[in-house]
Amino acid sequence: MPDPRRPDLRACLIEALTLKELPRAGWVRVGIDAPESVAAHSWGVAWLVLALCPSSLDRGRALAIAVMHDLAEVRTGDIMPTDPITREEKRTLETRALDDLVAPVARADELRDMLQDYMDGITPEGRFVKACDKLDMALQAHRYLARDGVDTSEFVASALESLQDPELRALAGG
Repeated sequence: MPDPRRPDLRACLIEALTLKELPRAGWVRVGIDAPESVAAHSWGVAWLVLALCPSSLDRGRALAIAVMHDLAEVRTGDIMPTDPITREEKRTLETRALDDLVAPVARADELRDMLQDYMDGITPEGRFVKACDKLDMALQAHRYLARDGVDTSEFVASALESLQDPELRALAGG
């Protein structure tokens, strides 16, 4: 059991909770009122993993990757493809942010490995979570279109560009 008196661990755990307050930048950009937070998106990805994970994959690992996949954004913010930063710069920023953030956690190396798996698609679980990330974006786009009447077709199109699995593509609306 971790020592609750360790201020660095407590600070890490509290800082991670601020992901609940960070709005998803893409939805803000297109004018969605009260957009989901990055933490809400991560929950959505975890829900999709739980609901759709093939029996051939390690669902526990996939769920852990889903929970971890955007944690670095606590420090980097929600960097979008349209932001003036290269993919490599984004990757470096997020890797450093996560390394520093999770340093006080006993299993920090495992958490770092999960982010690497997600970024690089090292395992089938990492690739599946990446697909669920895209599917969540598409489903949320459909929800915002229905709720707010805002054109979110660019998000569905972006998801469909990445999704290879026919069932996930169909769920995304493609």
